[in-house]
Amino acid sequence: MSAAENKKRHSILAEEIRRHDHAYYVLAEPSISDPDYDRLYRELLDLEEAHPELLTADSPSQRVGGKPVSEFPSHRHAQPMMSLDNTYSFDELAAFLKRAEKRLPEAELDWTIEPKIDGLAVSLRYENGVLVVGATRGDGASGDDITGNLKTIRSLPLRLAGGTSSTSSHSSRKNKTKNTDEVELVPPVPALLEVRGEVFMSRAGFAKLNEKRKAEGEEPFANPRNAAAGSLKMLDPKMVAERPLGIILYGLGEVKGEVPPTQKEVVDWLKQLGLPTAGKIWTGQSHADLVAAINELDIARHDLDYETDGAVIKLNNLNLREQCGATSKAPRWAIAYKYAAEQAETVLKAITIQVGRTGALTPVAELEPVLIAGSTVARATLHNEEEIQRKDIRIGDTVVIEKAGEIIPAVVEVVLKKRPKKSKAFVLKKECPECKSKAAKDEADVVWRCPNPDCPAQVRGRLEHFCARGAMDVEGGGEVLVRQLGVHGLADNVGELYKLALAEVAGLERMAEKSAQNFLDGLEASKQRDLWRLIFGLGILHVGAGVAKALCRRFANLDELMDASEEELVAIDDVGEVIAKSVHFWFGDSRNRALIEVLRKAGLNFESSIVQTAAAAGPLAGKSFVLTGALPNLKRHEAAARIEAAGGKVVGSVSKKTDYVVAGEAAGSKLAKAEKMSVPVIDEAELLRMCGK
Repeated sequence: MSAAENKKRHSILAEEIRRHDHAYYVLAEPSISDPDYDRLYRELLDLEEAHPELLTADSPSQRVGGKPVSEFPSHRHAQPMMSLDNTYSFDELAAFLKRAEKRLPEAELDWTIEPKIDGLAVSLRYENGVLVVGATRGDGASGDDITGNLKTIRSLPLRLAGGTSSTSSHSSRKNKTKNTDEVELVPPVPALLEVRGEVFMSRAGFAKLNEKRKAEGEEPFANPRNAAAGSLKMLDPKMVAERPLGIILYGLGEVKGEVPPTQKEVVDWLKQLGLPTAGKIWTGQSHADLVAAINELDIARHDLDYETDGAVIKLNNLNLREQCGATSKAPRWAIAYKYAAEQAETVLKAITIQVGRTGALTPVAELEPVLIAGSTVARATLHNEEEIQRKDIRIGDTVVIEKAGEIIPAVVEVVLKKRPKKSKAFVLKKECPECKSKAAKDEADVVWRCPNPDCPAQVRGRLEHFCARGAMDVEGGGEVLVRQLGVHGLADNVGELYKLALAEVAGLERMAEKSAQNFLDGLEASKQRDLWRLIFGLGILHVGAGVAKALCRRFANLDELMDASEEELVAIDDVGEVIAKSVHFWFGDSRNRALIEVLRKAGLNFESSIVQTAAAAGPLAGKSFVLTGALPNLKRHEAAARIEAAGGKVVGSVSKKTDYVVAGEAAGSKLAKAEKMSVPVIDEAELLRMCGK
């Protein structure tokens, strides 16, 4: 075929495959057999391989076309992604409605009620109808660019349906349907469309994924939301493509072109553009209307194939939303009504003790299995000894449990009238159940800990934590494999992981050569992870991911951090005296120093890519600021930029190190804390004066 014929055939194939994808993944109405679909897809791939110039960003072949990345780049949202205020009370909902009516006294208000999807918020940016960027919410102003991973979601179109992008008004092109004289309205595609939604893992897909993981000897995921979030954080799109992810779009960011006037019409518009949306959306005007819709949704949501934890109430009219405005973090025209956690009664058969990677002894309730929120619960955390004493929880008690947010099983209370007559108060044995070492507890701590660093349970916990996605992200390094490594004496610290041979790993129970090689490849890839991941992965007491990042913003490499004094550490934002003491103690231990040298020899990255140079000279040099509330003229990120340009720095929380708190409208707990700690409070005008602008 000629070049023109190849291009035409490629266009026909791509459009046909997109149509079949939409029918299968969005409408659940397959329009072609699997073999016929595979034939079309294979022809497209062959055509692109023979003629690479035909490959486009929106080609169906590009859903899994991205290469693995070492880190996700940052993406700044054109418009902030705000969170929602929550309520659990119909009375608070009524108060919310009254506040809206007070702000809009002349308007007749109507509302939409939509399912609150329990997933991961994302923003998609389409330019001339083609998906160019997909990002996480992040801090609301910017998030991670995960475009490659989002492209793997088959229900998400890489190119929007509809008319040409040159049409500026919200008119529609008419297409005759096949068998009738009715017309289908096809809206024009905007030149720019930023659309917001939620990525989730379906209930059915989640169940199948966990069955597969169990069969392969891997630890099952705790819940669909965590599984979805973890999938989107994977660095290889080909692996993400194997996860059963879906997406629902429900809102707008930046749009160039005319937008429908109401939320209900926006959702219909997005659906016409080929974007997946929620099924039924309720509307109402009065408080009674909203309560009825919320209750109806509460019944209907259990039949949905995705997890929900509430209802989102939004002002339907988009123009009125602008008049309502927003606080610094949430719109005043929307609120989330959260459903109460489901509860159930069951019998507490025993209390066992788990030993964590830091030696923490955590009591766990072993329960008579009970079905709650769609899953069977047989265990629940009891947190610590003080919690057991406070609630007077005893073995043999009938207890009320709930899944807070439909996720975490917790013991709420004891049903005292059903308590056995001869029950005895539970006494925590002050020794490690694993290595029998005598437990210890600091005066300021509520947790008893095993002090033995060689305790097998701690060793397993440290290895598993090191391999976790949030830390070094080593494929296959889950609980099952880690336990076998310990049992067979192959690794008792993270440094020994990098000395493992293929034959050693492949020889373990339920480990084939391929899965063993995947694990070793994951270890090799982890050597290039940024320094903050390594510091977090080392499992230093009190050092989470946020603290690890704060340390790596201050120190350029691991050697600088190891040699830092407690005074240098405590001067860092987000690092208090307890954390500084813990970090200094850890790096001062000769065993830990030896471990660092093993990791250095193995070739791990010890350099920080997020280190920040000293503050620029300026009128605010050396000063730290906390922003709270809505400023009259500046947006939060604009105020932060002014401060940083003047040599100052913006921190997230008020402490004795804070120099000033900049307070605007509806300032909350940060303002109260500043006043309590006598930290100077200034307004926007004073901030601008100090900046010299």
